[in-house]
Amino acid sequence: MPTVFTEDGYRFFFYSNDHTPIHVHVQKGSGEAVFNVEGTVVLRESVGMKTQELNKAESLALENQGLIIAKWNEHFN
Repeated sequence: MPTVFTEDGYRFFFYSNDHTPIHVHVQKGSGEAVFNVEGTVVLRESVGMKTQELNKAESLALENQGLIIAKWNEHFN
């Protein structure tokens, strides 16, 4: 599970066998969410994360969208 970055207790990562579209997993405590990041950053699914945590995770994904896509391409291509 390659970690893309961590910030404020959120860990953004990929699974080594992930698939397109380009997306990132986010862990905070025992919760996890998945955001698609190609084009518009969109929440795809979440389990165990509060609305406030999801909003912060989405904001961080948006701020780091370029990094996430670059790391995806580096890892999977």
